[in-house]
Amino acid sequence: MQLLKIENVSVQTTDGLELVEPISLSLEQGKNITILGETGSGKSLLIQAIMGALPQELTTTGTIIVENCKISDKSDRLQKLWGKTLVMLPQEPRRSLDPIMDISQQLWESFHFVAGFDEKKSAEVSENYLSKLGLANAQKSYPHQLSGGMAQRASFAIATASGGKILLADEPTKGLDPVSKQSVIQLLKQAYQNGGGLLTITHDIEVATVLGGYIFVIKKGKLVEQGEAETLLNHPQNEYTKALIGADPQHWLPLDNLQKNPNVEPLVSVKNLTVARGKRELFSQLSFDLNKGEILGIVGRSGIGKSTLADVLCGLLKPKSGEVKWHSTTHKKHQVLKLYQDPPEAFAPNATLQTLLDDVIDYHKLDRSQIPALLEQLSLSPEILQRTAENVSGGELQRVAILRALLLEPVLLFADEVTSRLDPITQQETIKLLVEQCRSRNCGLIIVSHDHHLIEKSCDKVIDLEQYLF
Repeated sequence: MQLLKIENVSVQTTDGLELVEPISLSLEQGKNITILGETGSGKSLLIQAIMGALPQELTTTGTIIVENCKISDKSDRLQKLWGKTLVMLPQEPRRSLDPIMDISQQLWESFHFVAGFDEKKSAEVSENYLSKLGLANAQKSYPHQLSGGMAQRASFAIATASGGKILLADEPTKGLDPVSKQSVIQLLKQAYQNGGGLLTITHDIEVATVLGGYIFVIKKGKLVEQGEAETLLNHPQNEYTKALIGADPQHWLPLDNLQKNPNVEPLVSVKNLTVARGKRELFSQLSFDLNKGEILGIVGRSGIGKSTLADVLCGLLKPKSGEVKWHSTTHKKHQVLKLYQDPPEAFAPNATLQTLLDDVIDYHKLDRSQIPALLEQLSLSPEILQRTAENVSGGELQRVAILRALLLEPVLLFADEVTSRLDPITQQETIKLLVEQCRSRNCGLIIVSHDHHLIEKSCDKVIDLEQYLF
């Protein structure tokens, strides 16, 4: 049975600029399709067009057919299918969850108001569903109290509560550790193996490989290649597809090692550091030295304390015990910076990115002449600065965050999963840029990543926080 068919669906701005060229596809019951492409290629816009959820400044053309019913009045008629037939698992799950309501209550509302269950049954099925997804102990937790993997599972539960057959998943595994990623992939598989259909967009080659099925490859809004997953991933024909697959960190060449430079200067020393969040102790007796221009990699599972270590180094959190000793006291507080894993949390949503950059430049009296070169190096169009944080992709926003950090002439950058939202090509370019910029500026760089290949190929030395657990 055909669940979803789109014919020549395209996306344009109101003044006629085509962002996604006409694309056609058909999703059958029990099948899955993956749309693979780089950050900003138009993947999310295509799914938003299918859902009838494009921003007001964008329009769509083409035909959408849901369960053999042609949808002509897209906005009104598609919205009536939300939850019951069409289900969307969005990027940034924490942003899709209500921040002032626990996840059990949010799921209860889906069962009660969308699925139509009575209050008692809604409570019972909510508890059972969350337990089934491994969230039994987190039912009364609020979104900010959840790890990335837990937030994604909670979003999955809420989205699928009403039994919608067509699941549209927008970068569902980005920023997750390997265990959480596999857990979410298995949930996605269940969505189509149980009689539904799955349409996933991702830049993660591993996700595309594990899901299998049929793959469409999109570059800058244009379909460049399509085919069965096994054939396309093992024998790509298009040069862009080859580059996308080849840019996976496991294929990288190691970046230059600092140890070749004998004139190293110490930057910061961490001695016997023990760190806690509230009453929960995370890791203990951590010691390391970091030199100027040196690249340190930090690995460890979600919740182990990697981001908390950044807060300690940035002076945002006091350690339970131990010492952070800076060998230079001339730097300013704003020159020890954290690049956040979740870029929307680092930007005001309603001001343009240009305005936000101008505020930082004016406040700290920075050199704005660096902006054009950094935009080019980060593969960002100058036009993007005229948009707000809500109107750019997560990957584009992360690169703007890197640009802003480099403007501040940092002495230490703590890069917390900064490339988890980027496609392999942009990820490789961004890590290379970060390393090169920190080397040339004599700035220390700490890279946190769940990808061991990325860490091994990019860093001078590596610390596994698993070795410092209580």
